[in-house]
Amino acid sequence: MEKNRKFMQCPSFFEGMKLSDQAKGVAAPAFGKEIIGEVFTLPAFNKIAKMPSYEDLLDTRRSVRKYSDTPMTQAELAFMLWSVNGIQRHRDSVATFRTVPSGGARHPFETYIVVRAVEGLSPGLYHYLPTENFGEKIATIQRVGDIADYEKTITDALAGQAWAAGAPVVLFYTCIPYKGEWRYNEMSHRVMLIDLGHMGQNAMLSAVALGMGSCCLAAYDQAKCDKLLAVDGMDEYMVYGVSVGVEEK
Repeated sequence: MEKNRKFMQCPSFFEGMKLSDQAKGVAAPAFGKEIIGEVFTLPAFNKIAKMPSYEDLLDTRRSVRKYSDTPMTQAELAFMLWSVNGIQRHRDSVATFRTVPSGGARHPFETYIVVRAVEGLSPGLYHYLPTENFGEKIATIQRVGDIADYEKTITDALAGQAWAAGAPVVLFYTCIPYKGEWRYNEMSHRVMLIDLGHMGQNAMLSAVALGMGSCCLAAYDQAKCDKLLAVDGMDEYMVYGVSVGVEEK
């Protein structure tokens, strides 16, 4: 318990920190992953938010766990993806500047999309490719594959939370830790957890802006999620989920 409490505290940030790969002159890791599946460019979105004011948006946000059968549009999905990890600009091969802040501009997270009901998209697993749309308000995704026995697979992966499998979309965030370690070594993991919260909050506020609800998911089965997303559990692993859809009244 005490060890975990210490982890949340911030020591003198650079005191005693080992020389990072960045300081050693090692090239920065790539901004994104290799494209290996069928690629789709979702429609551009413009003035898509429905909330009349930012104050109303903050006052409306609540966790939602019951979803209607209303499918999400492709433009709405594009907005959701852009809002949590969209790239506005980049600097050389070292840093990207995105819709969410990240310590050292490392942005160590990938976004996977479990689709149950999105207009014009087959159900299954997709992966967001923010590096394909620098500075553009659109989103490109690649299809990873089908999800067998959808409801059971998603429910089991999310620690028995069957209601999440009823959402039109569940966003799964993974971490590629070396993106942070390259710059901050052992201090990077604490910083990356802070960054993760920024992505979750953006997702929830963006869902409300679309007239939808969402719920952040911190309870999940690590091994089952990593298997579902086809990541190795060490150099990339599941860290957070967000279900999104129109609330069932």
